[in-house]
Amino acid sequence: MVTRSSHFRPGAAVPRGRGWRWALLGGLLGAAITFTLYAPARWLASVLRDQSAGRLLLVNPRGTVWNGNAGVVFASGAGGADAISLPGSLNWKLRPSWSGIRAALDLSCCTKQPLGVQARPGVQGLQVRVEDGQSRWPAALLAGFGAPFNTLKPDGVLDLSTQGLELRVDRQQQLAFQGRATLDATDISSSLSTLKPMGSYRVVLEGGSAPSLLLTTREGALRLSGSGRWTGTRLRFSGEASAAPGREDALSNLLNIIGRRDGARSIINLG
Repeated sequence: MVTRSSHFRPGAAVPRGRGWRWALLGGLLGAAITFTLYAPARWLASVLRDQSAGRLLLVNPRGTVWNGNAGVVFASGAGGADAISLPGSLNWKLRPSWSGIRAALDLSCCTKQPLGVQARPGVQGLQVRVEDGQSRWPAALLAGFGAPFNTLKPDGVLDLSTQGLELRVDRQQQLAFQGRATLDATDISSSLSTLKPMGSYRVVLEGGSAPSLLLTTREGALRLSGSGRWTGTRLRFSGEASAAPGREDALSNLLNIIGRRDGARSIINLG
């Protein structure tokens, strides 16, 4: 007696029901891959707008989520009442990997080389590592961050350098820092004073178990100093401002606004 094998034999036809299932699965997989690879850049713009509460905007985004370009606007206030656009445009490249996403950010206005950033989401939160580098920014962009900068309307140059900078955000939205960031603010002026420039300053952020911030004056008629601590959810900063001898009248209005007057000094407390 000849028995029929129940095993699939080469050349045998795939059962009709099973064939359409495999075809459907293959079609869905192909569509998902295509959908992911060619996701429009406007999706990334939407995510950044929502996650930053409307403070970071990508304008006229073109390309895809993975390779694209757009204008950059820093906005603040109700409906972005105070908004500052960076000159030029941002070009980005995102590359996924098993350890997260690596980004190369090229801003024609502010970077000689693309900024490298690596983001690693995990069960405990999000870790972002910024590759060591330098960049130069217009001080006017600070007005887009809201008070007190939108009142001061600063002008000048900001040089930022980073060394081993890492940021970690846990599930409770606590922010921690590692590494170091140095910001040199050069030839800073304000719409509140006729004295231009008022001075040059340095801000140093040191990460660790108790991240600290130090503000010093490099030179100039407006003298600023102070220090602060990052508590996990906010910065607590204490400092003071004063005018160099002979410059009190030119800086009096500014000193009245940036802090609480205490004789010739203005006391600054944030957080």
